[in-house]
Parts: sequence; C-alpha cells; structure tokens
Amino acid sequence: MDSQLSHNGRAAKGAHLIQSVEEVVYLAIGALLILTLLLAVAGAAKILWDGLQDWAGTSVIFQLIDRLLLVLMLVEILNTVQVSIRTRTLVCEPFLIVGLIACIRRILVITLETSQITQPGHWRAENVPLFQASMLELGVLGALVIVLIGSIYVIRLPPRIARDDVA
Repeated sequence: MDSQLSHNGRAAKGAHLIQSVEEVVYLAIGALLILTLLLAVAGAAKILWDGLQDWAGTSVIFQLIDRLLLVLMLVEILNTVQVSIRTRTLVCEPFLIVGLIACIRRILVITLETSQITQPGHWRAENVPLFQASMLELGVLGALVIVLIGSIYVIRLPPRIARDDVA
C-alpha cells in the first residue's frame, strides 16, 4: 500500500514539474513575442516617419500595411499563447486568423511587385514568367483565403444537439 502511495506521489510531482516547465516556456514565448511586437511597431513607426517625406509614393504605404499586418499576426499569436496559458487548451481559430492575415499580407506584397513590373516602360519579355508565377500564386492564395474564411465560419457555428430520431 505504501508503495502505491509513494508511486502516486512521485507521479503527481512529475506532472506538477511538467506543468511548471510548460508555464515557464509559455511565459518565455510570450515575453519574446512582446519584444518582437514592440520591434515591429517601432519599425512601422519608422516607415511611417520616412514616408511622410515622400507624399506621392505608394511603396511606403504598402510597406506600412505589410508591417502593420505583421503586427496583427504577432498580436493574434500572443493572444493564442495567453489563451493557452489561461485555459490549458490549444484553440485553432487564432491560428486560422493568423493564416488569413498572412495570406492577405502576401497578396498585398505580390500586388505591389507585379504592379511595378506591369507599368508602361517597365514591361519586358523576361518579366512574363515572373508575372505568370505571381498570378498563379495569387490564385492559390485567393483559394486559401476562401478556405480559411470557411474554416473560421464552421468553427464559429453553434454545436448541433444530437437527437435520437425514434419513430
């Protein structure tokens, strides 16, 4: 009997140790994400400051939007870590939102790149493969956006109540 109690006590201490290590790792990840988030916000502020001197340029706007979408992704990941610490469960919706933001971010970058090569005076025959690859990637990203939005919609649906259809 004492052997069984001793074994249960060691198992409980081991589980508590693993739980404590897990919390420390989550807190370390959270701290690193906060530092990364601050760095990204500071970078966005610098891009904005530099962009104030170039009123007519659109590339600064795309860079700023790209950086701000990165900040949104980091905030969502940080929120996921916070929820994981608090509830001890891993929720998939924030990951879908991060994926959606990442897709939109990439779509904006591709749009900026292709808009520069398709302007009059910049179009050359060697740009055709790049343009075709960009259009293919935009198509795949567009389909992925639809799948991610559909997944988020399905996750948010209220659970159905199982009922017995007995005649």
